[in-house]
Amino acid sequence: MADIEKATPATEEEEEEEGSSDEEGEKQAGPAMAGLLQDPAMLAAMQKQLGGMVGMASGYVQSLPAPVRRRIKALKKLQMEATRVEARFYEEVHALECKYHALYTPLYERRAMMTAGHHEPTEEEAEWPSDSEEEELAEEVKEKAKVDDAADKDVKGVPAFWLTIFKNVEMLSEMVQETDEPVLEKLEDVKVTFSEKNPMGFTLHFHFAKNDHFTNTVLTKQYEMRCEPEEEDPFSFEGPEIFKCSGTKIEWVQGKNLTVKQVKKKQKHKSKGSVRTVTKQVKADSFFNFFEPPAVPDDPKAEVDEDTQALLTADFEIGHYIRERIVPRAVLFFTGEALEDEGDDESEEEDEEDDDDDDSENDADFDPSKAKENPECKQQ
Repeated sequence: MADIEKATPATEEEEEEEGSSDEEGEKQAGPAMAGLLQDPAMLAAMQKQLGGMVGMASGYVQSLPAPVRRRIKALKKLQMEATRVEARFYEEVHALECKYHALYTPLYERRAMMTAGHHEPTEEEAEWPSDSEEEELAEEVKEKAKVDDAADKDVKGVPAFWLTIFKNVEMLSEMVQETDEPVLEKLEDVKVTFSEKNPMGFTLHFHFAKNDHFTNTVLTKQYEMRCEPEEEDPFSFEGPEIFKCSGTKIEWVQGKNLTVKQVKKKQKHKSKGSVRTVTKQVKADSFFNFFEPPAVPDDPKAEVDEDTQALLTADFEIGHYIRERIVPRAVLFFTGEALEDEGDDESEEEDEEDDDDDDSENDADFDPSKAKENPECKQQ
């Protein structure tokens, strides 16, 4: 009888009780799960786990017959040769960039002469189509303009040219502090020079007029690049990348160092119990920290901690942006026109990323043998 009782189906009442207990369990699990998701440590662990799964192979290639896998190895070897050719291509691109930079340089020098007030442009130099397209001014406004022009005759060049640019560009404006602005108003020019090989790279030169904070007339920031596939991950190669940078040592006038600040703290003597005030020097936010980047080990295999790597990554992006965008198009960043173009470019990139997300063949887990099962893949 005992066996029969065990095999007896559950009654409706028992099923209802079981169902209600399951519902209660789910209700209890809901808040518990919500609590776990609100735990930053738990979220970070989950993100790390999910991040490690992105791009993992589905096992499709490993399931192929041995002769096919052998051919794939041969294809990868060809891909490696193509990657080396690509590296040579980028080396020649850099050499071509160096060649044409020599043609740009005289134009940049004339720009610096005008913005610093060392050269007044002629009527012919100042002729620009937009001037003739302006609306006609009323006579009284024209007269006022003449008075203003006479009053502003002593203004030289384009005041705060580079400071305005830095404040217009978001990634630079975050670096510029209020205390930096009087010094950056003295910045007369930013130049770029290139080194072709050993190592490939470029240097930014910041030319300053005499100021009250440091005695240097030029501050430099040098970036070194490598243009060869890494041994550990050769197929990640996408062209030259910055791997190291160094800056000028700034010769600060005593008491005028913008990168440090004095902080007063109270200290209590352990045995006597007396309290005294001590002054300590700590790091201060300043644009001029840009010239003192974190040190990078000479050994390329040496590991760099996450905080240092984050600082270096941001530094590399800023240096590349100044060289690639700001120096060649400085006046357009001053007027804000280049900022509009940058916004358009970002919108196009976002659209392209959305299109890429819809492409199943870019998924590392994509298995062509299963594509036939997907009704969306059938030809109409």
